[in-house]
Amino acid sequence: MGSPGWEPLDGNPRVGSPGWEPLDGNPRVKGEEEEENTLEVRETKVKGKSGKFFSVKLPSPLAPGAKIRVSVEMVFTHVLQPYPTHITQSEKQFVVFEGNHYFYSPYFTKTQTTRVKLASRNVESYTKLGNPSRTEDMIEYGPFKDIPPYSQDTLKVHYENNSPFLTITSMTRVIEVSHWGNIAVEETVDLKHTGAVLKGPFSRYDYQRQPDSGISSVKSFKTILPAAAQDVYYRDEIGNISTSHLLVLDDSVEMEIRPRFPLFGGWKTHYIIGYNLPSYEYLYNLGDQYALKMRFVDHVFDEQVTDSLTVKIVLPEGAKNIHVDSPYEISRASDELHYTYLDTFGRPVIVAHKSNLVEQHIQDIVVHYTFNKILMLQEPLLVVGAFYILFFTVIVYVRLDFSITKDPAAEARMKVACITEQVLTLVNKRLGLYRHFDEAVNKYKQSRDISTLNSGKKALETEHKALTNEIASLQSKLKTEGSDLCDKVSEIQKLDGQVKELVLKSSVEAERLVAGKLKKDTYIENEKMHSNKRQDLVTKIDNILDAL
Repeated sequence: MGSPGWEPLDGNPRVGSPGWEPLDGNPRVKGEEEEENTLEVRETKVKGKSGKFFSVKLPSPLAPGAKIRVSVEMVFTHVLQPYPTHITQSEKQFVVFEGNHYFYSPYFTKTQTTRVKLASRNVESYTKLGNPSRTEDMIEYGPFKDIPPYSQDTLKVHYENNSPFLTITSMTRVIEVSHWGNIAVEETVDLKHTGAVLKGPFSRYDYQRQPDSGISSVKSFKTILPAAAQDVYYRDEIGNISTSHLLVLDDSVEMEIRPRFPLFGGWKTHYIIGYNLPSYEYLYNLGDQYALKMRFVDHVFDEQVTDSLTVKIVLPEGAKNIHVDSPYEISRASDELHYTYLDTFGRPVIVAHKSNLVEQHIQDIVVHYTFNKILMLQEPLLVVGAFYILFFTVIVYVRLDFSITKDPAAEARMKVACITEQVLTLVNKRLGLYRHFDEAVNKYKQSRDISTLNSGKKALETEHKALTNEIASLQSKLKTEGSDLCDKVSEIQKLDGQVKELVLKSSVEAERLVAGKLKKDTYIENEKMHSNKRQDLVTKIDNILDAL
């Protein structure tokens, strides 16, 4: 922030950046004296000429005959066009670049050299103005002499480029600020491979076996998160995507994003990434005045291109006098309200849009607002009040008897229902013992360790006996209550005994199979027969349980 008196919320002083460097979505211009000085750039119009022009304000007036070196950086998006537009999985990707042989300028240029740096050495064709020289992946045009103002001549290069042609077609970035020490950031990203469209079927076998198969596809990319990022998640509509990797560095958190499938030309993916940040690193205050300093857009992948970005900044409930300082022009939409837990009149939400963003737009935006600290007591008081009302209501309800007369029949029905519920729980738990014992038998067949089988059998006998005794006790209570459900519980006990007998018989045959006393084919046939009988018995038990 750099302004004296502003402090982070933890109370510790922190040095802010000494100044802002506006980009305004325009070319970045640096002077000769200080390489890091960004000169003032403004869009302007030239009479009789179409297109965008920019005026640059020099640090001091340039005297006649004097010289100054100015470095201009311009970033263009979507200028490389795939040609051919459709390729198969085994083909390489070629693109066409069209530009100007000359630097488009309103001034007379004495001498100029144009160098085209390519992504590979494989060049199909290129324009031959002025007999250019070519060395590996570089084509040099010129030097050209005495070039008139506004000179144009089409430069065209057709060459191999298998770089990832990733484009963020749409992105929504939500920043939720809490004065209780946390800032939650969530980004919803729609990503598209805008290179040559895949023609024909996709073969996973060839893709994994042949290193040059799908060479222009995208398997993964790296996203850089702030160094303080924690509780990072990466998911889509299906759920969490577990193929990502997180690497914590000294100055950042590096996350490898690997989509569920590789991205070929024309293919899309949609995902959500989120994390938490400590608010004291980004939120400053001076009394009731607050300033949030965060990046408007963050790093998603190297040389990123974002067609459309929406940023929503959710401020604490009660924030007022909101003002936004942006390093470049953004489009502000109407503020919204966001409701979450314990909110009464809603949290103000700043909504901003911008299109055609690149890495140079990764700069800080500052949101100023005022907030009365007494409002921080609102949520704790609401929680205390809600619990007070709940406890008071429970006390009144428990101590007062609202019934006119007691109903013994209703009490008996409630008691029988309670016992029946316990029976259901115990029977299901007992059926679960058989599944655990099946796992022990399978482990025994793989490891041939008899101790595994004996241990499982002993656990089955012990727990089965305890559960059977509990069910028998509940059966006696049902009989005491005079319920006809007692007979159904008795039938469940008989069926369960048959199930147990089949389970133990299967374990005996597994022992004979391992010992070589039983042929495998015979074992498989017997096991199938036992499994069918067992399934029939379990189905009968489930039908009885449903009828309880």
